[in-house]
Amino acid sequence: MRPFLHALRGLAAMVATQRHARIHLACAALAVGAGAVSGLSGIEWCALALCIGFVLAAEALNTALESLADAVHPEHHPLVGRAKDVAAGAVLIAALTALAVGALLFLPKTFA
Repeated sequence: MRPFLHALRGLAAMVATQRHARIHLACAALAVGAGAVSGLSGIEWCALALCIGFVLAAEALNTALESLADAVHPEHHPLVGRAKDVAAGAVLIAALTALAVGALLFLPKTFA
């Protein structure tokens, strides 16, 4: 039970300190609401859930990397900056993928 509590504490810290994590959660809530209204099929719900999980996991890993990098090397270092940029890029890839899946799920239902 203790590892589960540590994980929850980490997620709470991410949400409390990272503005983009809160934006991703708000977008996830909107997507779930849109899914409920539009009557997604089971497989569509799976795609939506996987995208939400993918984006939030990427954001969590980005937050962890940034925190660790800041603790290990608080002053600016080009390699630390590059690592942070690459991690942020991974979140961008996840978010754009989720956006594309959301468009595939919701645009046909919107215009039907």
